[in-house]
Amino acid sequence: MAIIGSFTKSGEGFTGTIKTLSLKAKAEIKPAEKPSDKAPAYRVFSNQAEIGAVWKKTSKEGRSYLSVKLDDPSWPQPVYASLIEAEDGKSLNLLWSRPNGD
Repeated sequence: MAIIGSFTKSGEGFTGTIKTLSLKAKAEIKPAEKPSDKAPAYRVFSNQAEIGAVWKKTSKEGRSYLSVKLDDPSWPQPVYASLIEAEDGKSLNLLWSRPNGD
């Protein structure tokens, strides 16, 4: 797994940065209106453009985390990652790993 971002709690959401070899962007994760149970809990924005969605999940071990889907028209496919609490207990890391089979 690779850390591709770092966020801190900000009001009802989170603020931070997403960094990869080809991307460096400030981002905000804001609560979303939930029209249904399967709708995302949050939306991801960078420079006022929506670039992703976030769902609340629970791991097999019973730990809560946020499942993140990032997308951009210039990318060949969406990026899926997990937002989990960092070791310092104050921030959250955005973790990405290559899907199995790739």
